[in-house]
Amino acid sequence: MIPLDRNSAVPLADQIESRLAAWVQAGRWPAGAKLPSIRALAAQLQVSPNTVVTAYDRLVAQGLIDSRGTAGFFVAGTASSAAIDTLLEAGEEQDAVWLVQQAHELRAGVLPASSGALPLSWLEDAIPASVVQRGLARGGGMASRCPPQGVPELRERIAMLMRSQGIAVDASRVLTTYGGTHGIDLVCRAFLHPGDSVLVEEPGYFLLFDRLREAGVRIVPITRRHDGPDLAELEAACIEHRPRLFFVQSVLHNPTGWGSSAANLHRVLMLAERHGVLIAEDDVHGHFHPGPATRLAQLSELRGVVYYSSFCKALSPALRLGYMAAEPALLKPLLRAKIRSVLTTAALNEFVLLELLASGRFRKHLDRLQRKLASARAAASRQLRQAGILLERPAEGGLFLWGALPSGIDVDLLVRDAYRNGILLARGAAFAADAPGDPHLRFNVVFSQHARLAAYLSQRLLAWSHAHAALSRVASPSTK
Repeated sequence: MIPLDRNSAVPLADQIESRLAAWVQAGRWPAGAKLPSIRALAAQLQVSPNTVVTAYDRLVAQGLIDSRGTAGFFVAGTASSAAIDTLLEAGEEQDAVWLVQQAHELRAGVLPASSGALPLSWLEDAIPASVVQRGLARGGGMASRCPPQGVPELRERIAMLMRSQGIAVDASRVLTTYGGTHGIDLVCRAFLHPGDSVLVEEPGYFLLFDRLREAGVRIVPITRRHDGPDLAELEAACIEHRPRLFFVQSVLHNPTGWGSSAANLHRVLMLAERHGVLIAEDDVHGHFHPGPATRLAQLSELRGVVYYSSFCKALSPALRLGYMAAEPALLKPLLRAKIRSVLTTAALNEFVLLELLASGRFRKHLDRLQRKLASARAAASRQLRQAGILLERPAEGGLFLWGALPSGIDVDLLVRDAYRNGILLARGAAFAADAPGDPHLRFNVVFSQHARLAAYLSQRLLAWSHAHAALSRVASPSTK
């Protein structure tokens, strides 16, 4: 039995985490030992299941325990270091490809404080094995083929989901993809040529910038504000650069978590129509929004807008599936690009997702995620502010907080030092087309609740701020 002090200022989740961590590190439980289930431990300790989930998530992030889906949680082994040595680094430290690789490899002992994904333990119950079995049976077994545009019944379910968001669409205007990044790739293949000018929000999604550079286009950044793109910059860029495309995240913008006002989006559509600019609307994080939200696809009824989203982040990283929607004249080149690049998506993925959407489980799963994210956001915001991080504008919801370092702190030095101490942070410059001096960091609200992150930031920011102040006094001595 874990002794809990309910009168202590230390949260119960922190007490459970520290006691379990001590037991694992002391060898009280051997590698491979199974921990009590979330419900069993919650009942034993008379705490809420969410309290145990928080403790277990932190232990997973420390590499002390492993989450094995429906099988439960187990004490991690010690043989993972040999496997880590064999991993090939796909990029240079802190570039876009490197950051994505770190987040997906879940290296033991590394706290992914800037990750773009949910903890695996939050998703393990999203797709039960019974749904997979029914999806396989629905599709006629492993020999089934998938139409390049996507299984018709699934496209109709996706269209129903979009109509519930206020987007007027039918199955004929929906195309399935392998996720949001695949959607970006198809837009680039279908509509861009070397030398084109493309508008992007800054800050914005880092892999988008890499893909546009690969396409040989000219990237024109538009400042992203808390209510949407900077309209004056947008109009000036349309006049000066005559862009072909504008990539926009209207809902729960990555990396800031901000939304967009209806007035701002109306103006964006007016400017795009006036200057002949095609809009690509990224709604990958829209599933995490806690209530109604305004989207460009909704306001435009898909005229001049290519919309894309994904189920990967909210549902399952193993079931890679996303979707796009557009008018037929725009969807046709996207479909041709999909066939040329990947032929089609996986039939098994599509039938499993169809079964899940038809069962109504997806909506209930999203409701649970949004409640948990709201709680995590409040806790992470409180701890980051106490550690010295400046959170200028609150996020509307979702995974991220956009925080600035105090004046005088070298962001590049901090992220390198943090990684050497087992904490993955992503600097603001990674989310910019061209802004090397950005003092911001992106924080994942789930992992940023971790006491280990708060302790690290508090210690480093306090020490470095004192050092910066001392140097400033030496450099500018007072005169009498």
